Amino acid sequence: MIEVNPALRPDETLNTFYKGKILVLQRKNGFRFSVDAPLLASFIQTKKEDEILEIGTGCGIIPMLLSLKPSHHIVALEVQQGLADLARRNIMLNHLDGRITVIEKDFRQYNPWHQFDIIFSNPPYLPKDSGYPSQTEEKNIAKHEILCSVEDMLNWSKNWLKVDGSAYFILPESRRAGFELELLKSGLSLKRSRLVFPRENEPPNFFLAECGQAPGGCQVMAPLILCGQDGNDTDEAEAMFSGVDGK
Repeated sequence: MIEVNPALRPDETLNTFYKGKILVLQRKNGFRFSVDAPLLASFIQTKKEDEILEIGTGCGIIPMLLSLKPSHHIVALEVQQGLADLARRNIMLNHLDGRITVIEKDFRQYNPWHQFDIIFSNPPYLPKDSGYPSQTEEKNIAKHEILCSVEDMLNWSKNWLKVDGSAYFILPESRRAGFELELLKSGLSLKRSRLVFPRENEPPNFFLAECGQAPGGCQVMAPLILCGQDGNDTDEAEAMFSGVDGK
């Protein structure tokens, strides 16, 4: 039995999200979630009977946001001990330990006893030897493909996703072509996609993807624009960041 204490520690901050519906402990100098977490949570479509698995939960933010949508149970995998502990504390803090289970394990070594309706991940954005190294190992592993790659995630998801299930990912738009190539190699196919733009007349910065086992057409959603000309969040972005768009 793992002992979990959700009390705030000196090196942490306590933030609220979804207008106070979710409380989030984060390290001051560790990996901290960004706008991509609510973007992916909003994009994922769930049903009340769904068995869901996340690859790389970090502080547990996306499963907690998904808890406002219908689902049966969420398994959140995290390879880093410190982040797995933080995720457990966040889940206890939000009284979600009956719906979300955190497992400290490399997903490539995880052999569940059943397949999942939904698998999702907000994977490391940068190839292993690209960009500037972060000041902490925790950030490096979260941001760079040091322990795993998108190829690894797609191949694993292919094996553990139900025939009619969906796998969801968010990536920088700059990695879209490479993602689609690895998707084709894995045997999965693109079911739904959406580009995210910081503002009108600016290049997209994120690519949202829903993938499945069965080949077929891809639904290309209308672009999501986060910020209006007035500098404020668009109505859709505001609904997304406040959690009122969840079904």
